[in-house]
Amino acid sequence: MSPPAHPEPELKRRSFKNFLSSVRYSIEGFFAALKHEPSFREDLIFAVLLVPLAIVLPVNAVSTALMIASLILILIVELLNSAIEWVIDYIRPEIHPLAKRIKDMASAAVFLSYINCIVVWVILLWPDNKVWHRIGEMLLTR
Repeated sequence: MSPPAHPEPELKRRSFKNFLSSVRYSIEGFFAALKHEPSFREDLIFAVLLVPLAIVLPVNAVSTALMIASLILILIVELLNSAIEWVIDYIRPEIHPLAKRIKDMASAAVFLSYINCIVVWVILLWPDNKVWHRIGEMLLTR
């Protein structure tokens, strides 16, 4: 006996209107995090301060991109962490050991994204790297 046939799920239609709606929801999510999540605001300040530094440092474009990407990764992971915490609080507002474990693991992801950022920046700006010589030359020629 063969298993029952399941109808194919209907494919979602994508239109420019759907795309604009998705963008609007993303912007609303960004501003909700900005309004309700102090950690996200702190991470955003950190990124806003360091992105211009990454741009003006005398490193190649790939290094600049990596430095900025490591900062954006922190913001992405913080958004996911916040979403996970809100879902847990919504589903299970009482204290529960599994809820704590879930939240702690999401928080650990944010911590690892910070470690990643530090490692990327340290590797790219290590004193043996020629960046420090270029920074010295920039300062001396002014």
